[in-house]
Amino acid sequence: MASHTREVGNPATTDVAGASWSQTRALLRVILLLLAVAATMWILYALRGVILLVVLAIFFAYLLAPLVELACRPFPVRGRAHVMPRALAIGVVYLLLLGTFLLAATLLLPRVGTQITQFTREAPSIDRARSQALAWITSYEAYQLPAAVRDALNKSATRAIDIAGTYVTEGLGNVLVQLLGFLPWLMLIPILAFFLLKDSASFRAIALQTLPQGRWRWRGRELLRDINATLAVYVRAQLIACLLIGTVCTIGFSLIGVRYALVLGICAGLLEFIPLIGPLVVVLIAALIASVYSMKQALGIVVFLGIVRIVQDYVVYPRIIGHGMSLHPFAVIVAVLCGAALAGVPGIFLAIPTVATLSVGYRHWLAHTGSEGLVAGLLKRRD
Repeated sequence: MASHTREVGNPATTDVAGASWSQTRALLRVILLLLAVAATMWILYALRGVILLVVLAIFFAYLLAPLVELACRPFPVRGRAHVMPRALAIGVVYLLLLGTFLLAATLLLPRVGTQITQFTREAPSIDRARSQALAWITSYEAYQLPAAVRDALNKSATRAIDIAGTYVTEGLGNVLVQLLGFLPWLMLIPILAFFLLKDSASFRAIALQTLPQGRWRWRGRELLRDINATLAVYVRAQLIACLLIGTVCTIGFSLIGVRYALVLGICAGLLEFIPLIGPLVVVLIAALIASVYSMKQALGIVVFLGIVRIVQDYVVYPRIIGHGMSLHPFAVIVAVLCGAALAGVPGIFLAIPTVATLSVGYRHWLAHTGSEGLVAGLLKRRD
């Protein structure tokens, strides 16, 4: 009888033990998953310099890809179509780019060097401009604001002007020194871009072979195609925006009568590639330099750059980027702030393309899991 009782009780004991082990296993899986995510984030943070280098090489490859594809088109020779080898086409594009760069440097470098020399001689006057600008900005104290509000405004204004003054008086030399220090790394960008341009189809095929045949591989092919199109649109739109802003700012600064208009215009074009922070730095630096000679000129620069930003952000840039990357301005601002908090300037630089890539991946995941109705009209097939 006792034996029979043990036999009856065994299934219940086994069920309790099995349920307990299932819960323990689920908890272990969650812990391991969290540890894996934490380890991945730590590795990505530790390798952020290498990741930034690879991303810059990818961006450089996207910039040159249209020229390479143009050079690889068939051309007739004695009635027969010939195609230039891809490696040779990339080499030709590199030579053309190098020649263009040397020509631009020959034309612009004398004037840029002269303005930089003059700026270095007059840099001490920028320190006087800090106090003038701070006195002008803190004129709100006459409005009898609460003491806590005045202190907060004073600290913010002082910090902004000090940062701008530091960028103006010391930033140029520091940037040049840092660029010289990173020169060996920067030389790797065109080398890595060469392999990306040459073997991009092979890399794509290797990535797709890791997926099962059928729906998974088809979805992976569509995902890579859409990510490629999105990044291409973003990088080329940024390049056009940099060239446009640099040209417009140089002309505008010259018409306003600002000194070092060419240097400031080039800085405006380069900083345009850094969302939000870049244009703000340009306003601070240009206004601070102009305030040395005339507060009206500084105010004119602020108004001019404000109009440029409105026209660029709401009229020109949407037309340049088209429908290739649909991100709400709220998402862009939040992404840039998160990138700045996580990784500083590299995070700001990488924020928008990262969010755009994640957005494309999320839409494809919804479509893959059978939610095509929710993303109809968002995921468009391209020719």
